Parts: sequence; structure tokens; C-alpha cells
Amino acid sequence: MVLNSLSGRFLVLTVLFVMLAEVLIFVPSVARFRHDYLQLRLEKAQIAALALLADDMIDDELEKELLENAGVYNVVLRRNEMRQLVLSSELPEPVSKTIDLRHAAPFDLIRDAIVRLIDPDPEIIRVIGAPVQGAGLEIEVTMNSAPLRKAMLDYGLSILGLSLVISAITALLLFLAVRRFLVSPIRRVVSHMKSYAAAPEDSRRIIKPQAGISELREAEAALQSMQTQLTGSLKQKERLAQLGSAVAKVSHDLRNILTTAQLFTDRLEMSEDPAVARAVPKLVTSISRAVNLCETTLAFGKAEEHPPRLERIALGPVVEDVVESERMAGSDEDVRYSIEVPPGLVLRADGEQLYRVLLNLVRNARQAIVASGRAGEITISAEEGDDTWEIYITDTGPGLPPKARENLFTPFQGGVRKGGTGLGLAIAAELIRGHGGRLELLGSDETGTAFRICLPKSEIAFGEAAE
Repeated sequence: MVLNSLSGRFLVLTVLFVMLAEVLIFVPSVARFRHDYLQLRLEKAQIAALALLADDMIDDELEKELLENAGVYNVVLRRNEMRQLVLSSELPEPVSKTIDLRHAAPFDLIRDAIVRLIDPDPEIIRVIGAPVQGAGLEIEVTMNSAPLRKAMLDYGLSILGLSLVISAITALLLFLAVRRFLVSPIRRVVSHMKSYAAAPEDSRRIIKPQAGISELREAEAALQSMQTQLTGSLKQKERLAQLGSAVAKVSHDLRNILTTAQLFTDRLEMSEDPAVARAVPKLVTSISRAVNLCETTLAFGKAEEHPPRLERIALGPVVEDVVESERMAGSDEDVRYSIEVPPGLVLRADGEQLYRVLLNLVRNARQAIVASGRAGEITISAEEGDDTWEIYITDTGPGLPPKARENLFTPFQGGVRKGGTGLGLAIAAELIRGHGGRLELLGSDETGTAFRICLPKSEIAFGEAAE
């Protein structure tokens, strides 16, 4: 439909605004027409009165003709401080209203004109004005209001018809101008967007700014920049996907080869040769690390985390499960655990995913303390703010190396312990981002490491963070 298009709505709005402007002009115009009409009656009456004064012998028929020509019933002329009834005829009814054109304000003229247009009943009115050419001090006539109202209606209809014609022509010209200078460039941009969406890898489909209007040209330039970046990103992701596929295939085949090698090392362990007995543990450890790297790489490449199933969960039991798991895994290690979670603290999260994140952080802290060869403590605390829930995981381990801190959440680059892949923290950060939150490293030095998990409380904050 026309009204659903930009140019169609602009056309309708133009007609409405032009008509509104014409209405604002119409009322004063009609008021002015009424004033001029009455002034003309006074002038004709003055001419008729002067004609009678010039010749006192004018008969009754001529006097009647002069009054009809002037469109009045009586003419009173004031000259030399004396009021004189110059021309007269019988009034059909008494005078009901007096209009003095000598002291009429614009507002009064507009108000009287509106009243005259609204009131259809004719009446006898007295009109007072100043004679032209200094032919006296005052002239007064009585007349019927019916011809005045008819003349005002005829004039108003003429103005209305002219306004409609002007509105239609103006709206048509603006409609054509909008289609030429605004709608057509927008349609061209939309066409470019559709063409680009069909094949975003094709750099030939990137828009080239051509609009003559500065705002549209800026929009085209911004779209060009976005399309250029997107095309580059798509090409890079395509290459990375191909590389990832190749790495996955190599990892799969390599894992099979290493598994076979692992079987042979099991037999080597039974060898009585002292040199072989010393080398086998190292060989087994190296092969196990290689197999673990292949399996982790395959898992990371195939994993498709489901969106978090957000629900209200108590944080305390989740933390206790994590700590119990790690205590069992390192029962012979000198690592203490401290839980400082407020009783009854409830937050909105996916319980399973939050467990995995906490387990990863706590396990990394435990392994770091064990690798340092001294006792240590891991503390899990939480607090509730106005907009977020915050969980802190701190330890008294040796801290993270500078290189690990720089690439902490980057897959295959943020590994800390020997043989690690660096995927654990990357996956944990991804899971927290899925909640609309963030995983941060607060600090790490020789006295220990501290991480913070921030989870949003509101749905709006969740949506904004996820974007």
C-alpha cells in the first residue's frame, strides 16, 4: 500500500501540513474580506449620499436605485458636527448589531467573521466608518447581513478550492522529489545489501558510496566499512575452519597411532633391562600427554555448548560439590579449602555449567599449589550486589607466569602447567559469557592468584552482556 511506503506517507503528511497552513491563512483572509466588503458598502453609500447632496431634486425612484446600488437601507452622513440622514428606506426589522470599522482590532475582525460564517440567520446591522477623501467626519449605513455571509462563503469556497489545488501540486512535487532524492538512493542501498547477503565472500558486491546527500553518503560509507570487515572476517574464518578440520583429522589419526604406541610401552614396562626400565616411565608420560592433547583438541573442535538453562539455584551446594571432588582427587596433597559463601545465597545460572567453571578454576589452583611443592589454601567466596552476583576463587599458589596472563583465555595459548592445552579457562570464560557475565583475573603474583565471576541479576543486563 502507498501509505506503507516512505514517499506515500510523506505525500499524505505534506497535504495535511499544507492544508493546515492554508487554514491558518484562511481565517484572517476571510476576516479581511469581510472588512473590505463592509468598507466597499460604505464607499458606495457615500457616493450615493454625495450625489443626493449635489442635487436635492432627486426623486424617490432614483433614491431607491441609489440605495439598492449601494446595498444598504439608510445612509447617515456626519459633516460639520451635524448628523444628516441623507438616504433612507423602510427597515424590514430593527437593527440588531453595530459594527464600527474605525476602531476594530484584528482579533475582533477575525472573531466577528467566524461568528458571521457560523450563524446562518440574517439580521440588520449598522456599519460605521470614516468617509473617504475627507468627505465628512463619519458615515453610517444599515444593511442586511445575508448578502455579506453569502459573499464570505463564496470567497471561502474559492480560497478552499485554490488551497486544494496548491496542496495537490505541492504534495506531488514533494512526492517526486522525495522519490528522486531519498527513496531511490535508499532502495539502491537495500538492493546492494540484498546482493551482498547473497554472497558476502564476493568483494565485488561491496557497496561503493555514490549518494549525493551527505547523510546517505555517510550511511553508505559506514555500510561499505562494515561489509569490508565482514568479508575479511568470513575469509579468515573459512581459512581457520579449513585449518581446524585438517588439525582434527591429524589429531584423530595421531591419537590412533599414539594409542598403538601406548600398548607397546605397556609391554616395555615388563622389560628387565635397567636402561629400558628407566626410560619407560618418561616414554609413557610423554605418550599420555600427546594422547591427551589429541583428545582435548578433538573435543574442543566438536563441542557445541548448549545455551545456559537459567534457573534459580543455591550456590552453596554447587561449591561444596566442587570442593569435595577436588579433595577426593588430591587426598594425599597438602591443600586446604575454605568456603565463604553466605548461607541461602541463590543466583540465576545453569547449575551444571557453573559447576564446570568452578571445578576448572579450583583444579587449576590445586595443581598450581601442588606443583610449587608447598602447602597452600584455596578460598571460594561470594557476595550479592545490586546488579550482579560475584564469586571469587583465590589461592596462595605461586601465581601465573607473565606469558600465561597475557593469553589466559586464548585456546592452546593460555596453558600454565606442563602438558596443559590452555583450553580449560577458555571454555570457562565462554560458559560465563553465555550467562551474560564475565570471568576476570583480578591479580596474580608470588603470593597467589584471584579470579572473579560476575553474573548479571537482570534479564536486560543478561541480554546486553550476551551481545
